[in-house]
Amino acid sequence: MQAKHISDEVAADDNGISASANPGDDAALTIGGALHDGGVVTNTGGRIVEITSAGNDSGIDATVTGTDALSETIDCGNAAAVVTTAHFKTITGIQMIGNSAGNVIAGTTTGAADVISKATCRLHSMDIVSGGTAGVVNFHNGITDGVPGTILFKHRTLGTDNTNTGGRMTFGGDGILFDKGMYVTYTVGHIDMMNFFFN
Repeated sequence: MQAKHISDEVAADDNGISASANPGDDAALTIGGALHDGGVVTNTGGRIVEITSAGNDSGIDATVTGTDALSETIDCGNAAAVVTTAHFKTITGIQMIGNSAGNVIAGTTTGAADVISKATCRLHSMDIVSGGTAGVVNFHNGITDGVPGTILFKHRTLGTDNTNTGGRMTFGGDGILFDKGMYVTYTVGHIDMMNFFFN
């Protein structure tokens, strides 16, 4: 039997990756926000990346790059924020494709994901301690390019901070099969910690 513990209470930070600056034409944002260390942002689990334009950047794109060859190109917004579909555990670069109309910031949202097992596994039991806001933990079978796969089931938290959401939950028989690996997605603030027991 294996165990995995997850605890992620790092708040969203809209300029935690890159502080406000006009990057110029086809230039990279400087990875120098509050979340960086040595020019790289490393999150507790995967996080949705948010890029906010002060001007009308709807005609240009931005490419977010992480480790494990993960990257995603997204359309920028018109004085608005846009987000990635993929969850990035690390952010090593953000490249603008085109000439920004004004300042741009980049950071993370509360959308989070984490891996329980990359290999085929069966979930036998778990316990989840709620955060201060009620929400849903999704259990996904597999992941592709940072985007979690099919949701096999969901679990709702209570919204009472530091309260167990039902004690240890045990799944009978052989447990729940995740034949493409097991991943969870959740919103920061909806959970305090989670423990999973699988093989």
